[in-house]
Amino acid sequence: PCVRGLDSQCLEIINWRNQLETMQYQFDAFYGEDSTQKEIYAGSIEPILSHLLNGQNASVFAYGPTGAGKTHTMLGSPEQPGVIPRAVLALFRMTQAESSSRNYEQCDISISMSYLEIYQEKVLDLLEPKNQDLPIREDKEKNIFIPNLTQKTISSFADFEQYFIPASQNRTIASTKLNDRSSRSHAVLLVKVQKRELFSPFRQLTGKLYLIDLAGSEDNRRTGNQGIRLKESGAINSSLFVLSKVVDGLNQGLPRIAYRDSKLTRLLQDSLGGSAHSIMITNIAPEHRYYFDTLTALNFAARSKQVVNRPFTRETIQATAFAPLKRPREEMDTSSGSSALHKKKLKTEIQESSLEAKESPEAKESPLSLLLNQDYKNPAVAERLEKLNKMFLKKNAKGIPLLSTPKRERQALLKVLEENQQEIQELKKRQKELEEKTLAAEALLQKSRSQSELLAASDTKTTFRVGHQVATSSGPRKQAIVFPLQVCNRVENTQEEGIPLLMKKKRKKDTVESSENEHEWDINMRADVLEKSRQKILDVLNNGTLKELKCLQMIGDKKAKLIIGWREVNGLFAQVEDLQKIGGFSEKFIASFLKVNILTSAAC
Repeated sequence: PCVRGLDSQCLEIINWRNQLETMQYQFDAFYGEDSTQKEIYAGSIEPILSHLLNGQNASVFAYGPTGAGKTHTMLGSPEQPGVIPRAVLALFRMTQAESSSRNYEQCDISISMSYLEIYQEKVLDLLEPKNQDLPIREDKEKNIFIPNLTQKTISSFADFEQYFIPASQNRTIASTKLNDRSSRSHAVLLVKVQKRELFSPFRQLTGKLYLIDLAGSEDNRRTGNQGIRLKESGAINSSLFVLSKVVDGLNQGLPRIAYRDSKLTRLLQDSLGGSAHSIMITNIAPEHRYYFDTLTALNFAARSKQVVNRPFTRETIQATAFAPLKRPREEMDTSSGSSALHKKKLKTEIQESSLEAKESPEAKESPLSLLLNQDYKNPAVAERLEKLNKMFLKKNAKGIPLLSTPKRERQALLKVLEENQQEIQELKKRQKELEEKTLAAEALLQKSRSQSELLAASDTKTTFRVGHQVATSSGPRKQAIVFPLQVCNRVENTQEEGIPLLMKKKRKKDTVESSENEHEWDINMRADVLEKSRQKILDVLNNGTLKELKCLQMIGDKKAKLIIGWREVNGLFAQVEDLQKIGGFSEKFIASFLKVNILTSAAC
C-alpha cells in the first residue's frame, strides 16, 4: 500500500515527486483496515448526536473516490451496521431516555425523516419517486429546505426500516469496471428531531441530522463509462468540483461562496461554514494504482478540516399554539352586543368627521387625530399639538393633519419634500445656464447680422448660403446664422481682424457617373491666432490631467489614459502631430482633432 497509519490521528503517504520521502497528514481520527463500524461510530459520530436534542444541527457525509467503501461505511451490513442505522437507533434511545426523565415530563419529542438523491443535478424524492426535480429554497431565517419533499413521522426503529429499506432500492445504482454497485447519485437522509414543551411559553427546539453518502469521483479512462454512464460521471465530478471550490473559498475568506453553483453545495450550505456540527469521513484506497485519487482525497480532507462552523440553538416560542379555543358564536353574539354597538358608533363618528374635513375648503379648522381622546388630554399639551397642526397645515397644500399621519408615512412625506426641493434647485441652475447660453447665442447672431448688413451695403447683390437653399438680399429675410462667402480681399481683411472663418472648397467626386461637386469646410484664420490655439492644445497634452484631457474634443477616457501613459514613458510632446506615435491615433484623426479643438478655443 501507498498509505501507512502512524497513530490514531496521523498517517503518511509516499511523495510522488520523490519516492524516498513521505507526506504526513493529521486529522481528528484515523481508522485503519482492521477498524470496525462500531469503532468509527463510537469514536466520531456518537459525540455529536446529543446536540440534536438541544436544537442544533449535525451532518455526517462520506467522501472519497469510487469503490473506496463510502456506501458501506454509511449503510454497513446486517452483521456490521453502518453509520445511518446506528445513529437513528441511538436517537430513539436518547429520546426515550429524555422523555422518561423528570425534567422532561411535560415535553413532547417527535422524529421525522426524509430521503432524497441528487441525480444529474436534479433533486429526487426517494420516499415518493413521483416527486421529480424538486427545488431547493431558503427561508427568511437563512434555513435551507426543499418544498414538497416527503416527510414521514417515525416513532421506532421498525418504522424507520419500513420506510428506509424500500427507499434505498429506489436509488440509482449501476455497474462499472471498478465497482459492481456504483452509486450514480448523492444520497441524503434527513432526520428531524422536534422537542416541544406542553406548558407556557411553549418553547420548541428543532435539530436536524444530515446523513450524506456522496458519489465518488471517477476517472472515465479506468471506469470505461460510455453513454448515460459518462453523463452521470460528468455530473458527479462537476458537483464534487464545486464542493472543493466552496471549501477553498471558505478557507480563503472570500466575500462570495459559490453555494448556488451546485445542488449538492446548496444543500450542504449549513454543513460547510454554517451552523452545523459536521463530520466528514474520507474513504481512501491504499493501492498504488489509486495513488492520485487517494492523494486528492487527503488534500481535500485537509482543506475541509480548516473550515469553521458556528453552531447555535434553534428555539422558537409558540405562545398561541395551545391557546384556548374560541367561544361559540351564540355566546359571543350575546356577550359582545354592547361592544359591537360601541364600535359601530365610533366608526360612524370617524366617517362623519372625515367627510367634514373633505367638504371644508380650508383645513385650518380640521381636528386633531381622531385616535386622541379629548377628555384624557392635558390642556397645555393639547394647545401645543393644535399649534403644531396649524403650522403643518399652512405648509401642506393637501391639508393632511400631521398628527393623524403615521410615523413612517410622515418620514416618507418629508423625504419626498426634500427630494422635490433639491430637484427644484437643480432645475433653477439648469434654467440659469440655458439663459446664459441663449444670451451668448443672441449676441453672436447680432454680430453676424451686423457683418452681413455691412457686406450688403457694399455690394449690390450678395449671395448667402442658408442650409441647402440659395437666396439673394432682395428676397425674403430669414433668421439664421450664416457664413458669408467672400472674395479674397475681404478674407484678408477679416484675417487681419483675427476672426476665424470657415471657407468652402469644391472637389469633384471620384465616380464617373455623377458630375456633382462636393463641398468641404476648411479653417482660415490669422497665423498668430492659429499658432496660439495649437500651443494651447499642446500644453494640455503635455501638462493636463485626465479630467483636462477628457475636456478636449474627440478625446475620451481611453485615449486620455493612452496619452498619459505615453507621456510618462517617452516625455513631453514636441508638437501635436506626435500623437501619431501612439497606437490608435491616425493622421486623419489628428487633422480632425486639430480642427475641432482650434474652433472650440477660438469660440471661447
